[in-house]
Amino acid sequence: MIWDAVVTPFADFGFMRRALFGCIAISVGATPVGVFLMLRRMSLTGDAMAHAILPGAAIGYLVSGLSLGAMTIGGLIAGMAVALLSGFVTRITALREDASLAAFYLISLALGVLIVSTRGSNVDLMHVLFGTVLALDDAALVLLCSIASLSVMVVAALFRPLVMECADPQFLRSVSTLSAVTHFIFLTLVVLNLVGGFHALGTLMAVGIMILPAAVARFWAASIGGLIIVAVAVAILSSLIGLLLSYHFSLPSGPAIILVAGIAYVVSLVFGTVGSLIARARPRPILEA
Repeated sequence: MIWDAVVTPFADFGFMRRALFGCIAISVGATPVGVFLMLRRMSLTGDAMAHAILPGAAIGYLVSGLSLGAMTIGGLIAGMAVALLSGFVTRITALREDASLAAFYLISLALGVLIVSTRGSNVDLMHVLFGTVLALDDAALVLLCSIASLSVMVVAALFRPLVMECADPQFLRSVSTLSAVTHFIFLTLVVLNLVGGFHALGTLMAVGIMILPAAVARFWAASIGGLIIVAVAVAILSSLIGLLLSYHFSLPSGPAIILVAGIAYVVSLVFGTVGSLIARARPRPILEA
């Protein structure tokens, strides 16, 4: 019974295996980046960047159709352009970074939807917005695995500066020249993983697999290493359960995966061992002098 429900879909169908493999690659690459986004209080920045890639991907679609290479390059260019422009606007005007990002995100979302709608059908628009994880081919898997491998290596190489920037960015700026470089490389990783996640989950869902597992991990682990391990495990498990729900109940796969991660977040919010509602409600031991 359990074998038929859990293993058979992946054993019998190649598209299910490719979808699971692609989701695992996204989980391994994007979720650690999501942990650092959360620790740096930049979770909404990740959401804005996810929508920022849309016009670039839409232009790639306009030029070459549903071409993996064209949409990837377009998304990377658009995402980095928005990141740099929002930072530039913040430096030369009185507008805060969150407000400038929000403005560019809204412009990008509207422009991307408009571009896709002028040439494509509603099906193409749904593909761009919500992804087609069950239609991943070998080229897409190679791209996702390459992005995941690069992300893991870069996070490992810059782990200490990233941790220091989360804890005390002013101190890092005062003692090292790595602060600006680390910040730029980190934003590049964010955009790169969002572009990879876009091919599987679409622009609206890609940020979910990056942020939600990180938020879940916050209620189960205290150290940064523990946060990353728990977040990756939650992302992979959410992908597995979401794909199975999609297969058995004919649900859209991307939203199903993100919804499972959302359920895990709600459960963790209540029952987690670190800072959850129940953990905070427990009586604390009284220290006697």
